[in-house]
Amino acid sequence: MIPLAERLRPTTLEDYIGQPHLVARGAVLRKMIETNNVSSFILWGPPGVGKTTLAKIIANTLERPFYSLSAVSSGVKDVREVIEKNRANRLFAAAQPILFIDEIHRFSKSQQDALLGAVEDGTLTLIGATTENPSFEVIPPLLSRCHVYILKSLGVDELKQLLERALDKDLYLKTLQFSINETDALFRFSGGDARKLLNILELLVSQTLQGAPVIVDNRSVIDCLQENLAFYDKSGEQHYDIISAFIKSLRGSDPNGAIYWLARMLAGGEDPLFIARRMVILAAEDIGLANPNALLMANACFDGVHKIGMPEGRLLLSEAALYLSTSPKSNSAINAIDGASGLVKETGDLPVPLHLRNAPTQLMKELGYAKGYKYAHSFSGNFVDMEFLPEQLSGTKMYQPGNNPREIELTKNLSKLWKKYRYELNVE
Repeated sequence: MIPLAERLRPTTLEDYIGQPHLVARGAVLRKMIETNNVSSFILWGPPGVGKTTLAKIIANTLERPFYSLSAVSSGVKDVREVIEKNRANRLFAAAQPILFIDEIHRFSKSQQDALLGAVEDGTLTLIGATTENPSFEVIPPLLSRCHVYILKSLGVDELKQLLERALDKDLYLKTLQFSINETDALFRFSGGDARKLLNILELLVSQTLQGAPVIVDNRSVIDCLQENLAFYDKSGEQHYDIISAFIKSLRGSDPNGAIYWLARMLAGGEDPLFIARRMVILAAEDIGLANPNALLMANACFDGVHKIGMPEGRLLLSEAALYLSTSPKSNSAINAIDGASGLVKETGDLPVPLHLRNAPTQLMKELGYAKGYKYAHSFSGNFVDMEFLPEQLSGTKMYQPGNNPREIELTKNLSKLWKKYRYELNVE
């Protein structure tokens, strides 16, 4: 049987749920459709909020040829085939075709480059869909030729509307008896994702004995999802729970827990770049100066996964997770910036000491800019004891080295250089 989410996919704006800032009367995308003046654009938003549906509605309403490619399974060859086909038929085409690219953020630079000419010369109208910030994932030349519209997760009222439509409109569900007692868990685990809500509803139906009413309450939803461990909510609560377990395993130096939760995310279809990005953050936040190579490893993992994709990317993710989980830990970097940020908020915009300012003009020199500055490399050991903080903060220590072999060595060195900061070894 066709999945419920596909059976209920809207075909007109009147049936489309959510995104009123884009499709309500007078909104930008509705105006595009009403004037038949659709330019290339990118839809940025979480999964299951109607990006693909909206692209299909636009093509259907305007009666334009519609081509759909997935960045996961398509390459440069597929893109060029669509472009060449439409260039050949351009003189005979009644309307400009629409090329929809799902997960466009997974396209490589060469794949995105292949689109540029066709978008620029009007061979086709590009509609891209992405769950990632296009500023980071879409090449600037292509991004400059596309508007970006942000889609939002569905709210509770919109999820209620979707549930009511499913029960009222779907031919199969109308043959069943439903007992809707509670919807808190159903909406919570849906996470604002229409597809997730309908998938959970289908799971409840599949686990109900024939002839018995389908019970929808908090207990039935939780029990249903626990029995279907492969059901991974990439945008709702389970998404955050599992990435939390993964990060805490890395921070807690448990390679076994880290690899298990990594496997759970990959089995559930989590975006590998999301996982890699979180490891880059952890490398700086939780390992930091205890092992600076951890940040290099995490960055290399992110770049490698971005270049080669899946399934081979799982090898890079595994190696990075094991390396990070077995590295010594230190949170001195985040403590330092948090402490400094709090001090900035408390003390405001203190003036930069004159000796630390540049003096590119004669007037600045006469005013004392750069006077008294000592170039560290001109002194023994490439160090000179000089004030680098505003006068009001003189002697304030913001960096406290962690208790690990590398930062213990840093403490020894700093204690020799800076008497006023009183760096002391903290060895247990």
